[in-house]
Amino acid sequence: MRSSEIKTWEYIKEKAADNGIELELVNFNAQYDPNQALAEEEIDINAFQHLAYLNLFNENQKTDLQAIGSTIMAPIGLYSNKYKSLEEIPDGAQIAVPNDPSNWGRALMLLQEAGFLTVTDDFDGNGGADRIKDNPKNLEIVPVDGATTPRVMEDTAGAIINNGVAVEAGLLLKDALIHESKTAIPFVNTIVARSEDADNETLKEIVEIYQTQETADFISETYNGNYIPVILTADEIKNWKEAYVSK
Repeated sequence: MRSSEIKTWEYIKEKAADNGIELELVNFNAQYDPNQALAEEEIDINAFQHLAYLNLFNENQKTDLQAIGSTIMAPIGLYSNKYKSLEEIPDGAQIAVPNDPSNWGRALMLLQEAGFLTVTDDFDGNGGADRIKDNPKNLEIVPVDGATTPRVMEDTAGAIINNGVAVEAGLLLKDALIHESKTAIPFVNTIVARSEDADNETLKEIVEIYQTQETADFISETYNGNYIPVILTADEIKNWKEAYVSK
């Protein structure tokens, strides 16, 4: 699990114990991939990644890890110290975006949702200057290290900031001019298991506990609304690429 979600999983652990399920929580550092640990049967499930990341891991590692349930969305958002609304952002403005391919791609999708630009027809979710098809406002997209995005707000019209970075900088999701919503299905986080355990009843019960209204309320209160609880159907999880890759 991600360290930022430890409080949620401590809550889930207590609820699971009430149902006779003993959960051992394992918090991984950046040097060890929880997916590798799962594939090597060191753990039974993990909860740290969105669907697009899981897909990339499976493709690169030739594994078949499966999302068995959705948890939350940690939305990226467009923040600005200079403007209070999208409408105020002028033509030709500079917008900073994280420079890693995944978050750069998310940033472009968010700017498309805002009506600022459109991505190319063959857009695969990864960012880059060549992934912009139309840019009617002539925005200057400035890729920067994701950790510096809050600081560059001082020198740009706005910055698209990853959720965790925004929280560390004291920004709340409600401060964003626009942020990802539940419709950004590829970026909904998931509970993941090995394919042979996808129908395990105990694991399904853990998913059900996570997806209760009580858990959603706990998450909203604990994280000040910065995380959005999301419940996806099995079909939405299975067919998520239709919302991710431009056709």
